[in-house]
Amino acid sequence: MPTTQRLFVLAGGLAGAAGVALSAVAAHAGGGNIATAASFMLAHAPALLAIGLVGRGRVLAAGGSILLVGLLLFCADLLLRHYVGDRLFPMSAPIGGTAMIAGWLVVAASAFSSGSTKS
Repeated sequence: MPTTQRLFVLAGGLAGAAGVALSAVAAHAGGGNIATAASFMLAHAPALLAIGLVGRGRVLAAGGSILLVGLLLFCADLLLRHYVGDRLFPMSAPIGGTAMIAGWLVVAASAFSSGSTKS
């Protein structure tokens, strides 16, 4: 399995584990930003796993990369706000959210790209 594919499988597994752990914390700590981060982790974990397992094409890999960066920015900002009381950096959650939307659009666009180019 190429390195890029391994990265997405690893990221999907970690996002899934973090999503479950954060869901448990949110259930006991009152939800809020923790619950939001947990649901985003759980929603994107299967997509990252699928991208890693399918792994065909640079466009799909680019979409997965954009999704992953957006997910990390968004969730890190929410969790830092909850636990530290400060942001990752100004506008990091909206930038992360926008990146996730863009990543999904690039993933969708990969349906029209050649699957023969390996990432």
